[in-house]
Amino acid sequence: MDYQIKPLTRGFGAEIFGLDLSAGFSDNLAQDLVGTWNDAGGLMVIHEQNLTSEQHIALSRHFGPLFGDPRETPLQDTVSRYIHPDHPEIYRVSNQVSKDGTPKGRKGAGTYWHSDVSFRNRPAQASLLHAKTIPPVGGDTIFADQAAAYDALSEGMKTILAPLFAWHDFEVAARTQYAKPVVVEGDMNGANCARHPLVRTKPETGRKSLFVNPGFTSNIDGLDANESKAILEFLYHHSTQPQFLYRHRWTEKDLLIWDNRSMMHFAVMDYPDDEPRYMERCTVIGEPPA
Repeated sequence: MDYQIKPLTRGFGAEIFGLDLSAGFSDNLAQDLVGTWNDAGGLMVIHEQNLTSEQHIALSRHFGPLFGDPRETPLQDTVSRYIHPDHPEIYRVSNQVSKDGTPKGRKGAGTYWHSDVSFRNRPAQASLLHAKTIPPVGGDTIFADQAAAYDALSEGMKTILAPLFAWHDFEVAARTQYAKPVVVEGDMNGANCARHPLVRTKPETGRKSLFVNPGFTSNIDGLDANESKAILEFLYHHSTQPQFLYRHRWTEKDLLIWDNRSMMHFAVMDYPDDEPRYMERCTVIGEPPA
């Protein structure tokens, strides 16, 4: 199957044209796409995809096991309200509600810098987000390349960070980004909390990247509050400088795939409720960070 691959930016990312995955795809094609995604630094957009939910799930499984898959570790009740009723592997993002008042997805999902599910012992690897309906303007997603941000640090700072670990806790986002009854106290009792290295290595490439994010990282293990805050605030400022960013302007039917191990992202919610937005996301379970 012939298709074109073009760079998204000079720094990282690739976009693909002329590919119709809804017509079917072989295992070889799917693995070629995984390879292109890795070569592009873990960010890839495939334009004009009319995927069904089933096809979306089938493609996502080529990247690894999925959260919500009954054969794998399911997501906690934390986000169950936004899971597709027929496909537990799919998390829905939307500003729309059904006639009975039930949300069709999470409104305002990811409107803060974060890495998906970093509060688990095995955080997310790839996220595959499919734009079914988008507003005419707005709703961009910004990505921060944490591998490039790590490379740009001084050797002295790399030495300081190398032995450090940080705690990632769902409660950090839950207290400000979610509301009861969607989140209950049981969601914030330490079950969604994990300790990870500040610098992790991607096993497929051996490249290192920063692995902390304002959305879920609570503190650096072994440091007092002021020390931890100073280092984390420096890293957040450093890693979101313009040279490390890519801002994706969505077009309908885009399939965007990113690597949570080496990127943070931020969803910009600058569109009104009367302009419908509906997206479906599959999330791949990653390896324990090392």
